[in-house]
Amino acid sequence: MIDFRYHLVSIVAVFLALAIGIVLGSTELQGNTIDVLRTSSNLLKNELDQSNAERNTAQSQLQNNVDFINKAEPRLLANELPGDRIVLVTEPGASSVVISGVKQAAADAGATVTGTVAIQPKFNDLSGTTQSSLSQINSDLASSDGTSLATPSSDQTINQQQAAQLIGTAILATTTAGESTGISTADATTLLGAYAQAGYITITPAVTDRATLAVIVTPDAAPADGQNDPGTQVLLVLAQELAGESAATVVVGSTAGSSPAGSPIAVLRASSASSLVSTVDNADVTIGQVATIWALADQLGGGKPNSYGISGASAVSPVPSTVPSATPTISPSPHATKTGKGDKSVKKK
Repeated sequence: MIDFRYHLVSIVAVFLALAIGIVLGSTELQGNTIDVLRTSSNLLKNELDQSNAERNTAQSQLQNNVDFINKAEPRLLANELPGDRIVLVTEPGASSVVISGVKQAAADAGATVTGTVAIQPKFNDLSGTTQSSLSQINSDLASSDGTSLATPSSDQTINQQQAAQLIGTAILATTTAGESTGISTADATTLLGAYAQAGYITITPAVTDRATLAVIVTPDAAPADGQNDPGTQVLLVLAQELAGESAATVVVGSTAGSSPAGSPIAVLRASSASSLVSTVDNADVTIGQVATIWALADQLGGGKPNSYGISGASAVSPVPSTVPSATPTISPSPHATKTGKGDKSVKKK
């Protein structure tokens, strides 16, 4: 039987061991532990300093690259699209940075932007009321202009597709020779006015000066519904119809809005429309704006549509259609006819 004395001795032993551990930990072991922690801290600090230095170097190099491409843009785009006309078609939420950047790139390439057709949120509404209204406008305009409406790719977006077809006839032509044929400027103005008055689009006045090239600007942010987003579904038929009415069409977006898997650019690239239009997913930066112009020029030269950019693209950009000659022009020296020391003139006797 264990008596009280045994319990007392056990308790004293436990407390004695605890006291010894505290003393040892605060004296002999403390110095070693602090040294180890101090060494580890110094190593981590050195690694952090190195990482910060590498980051700063990378940021500096990136800024140098950006500055270079910004300065080189006019040279890279010179004479890529001389005399061509481009129309911009913007979706709700399109980036103003992309729009202004594409306009500047077009000017650097020698092209003219005829105007902008801004798609309004109502155009992307697939509800019954909107569909009924859009269907009536399409029917009335097609009858007055003698246009045969396109066979729909999807029953869900049939009216948006046919509206896109009619809008395309008012703002685009497949060739420069075709700019003087088709519907008249007055009819084009009436057609666009009907959609504008109903709240489906807004337009700039000169947009009826029909272009042969189109750039569609997608929203700056990816929709939460991904490929099921009504606006994305409408984009597919919009791109299809404008491609059919133009000599070349490119769909562009910003880096942030094109990266997610369900972004409009990503969905378009996975659809059959990808064989009809080129896409650029970083048109908010200069390199993407250059790629946009090169993509239009490439298609005009007979190239096939492709995907360009940084997120799921086939290439950063197309190969430019014109390459400056690498052979320098040598000007004659102003002293080329000077007589050398070894030459002797013959004197007549």
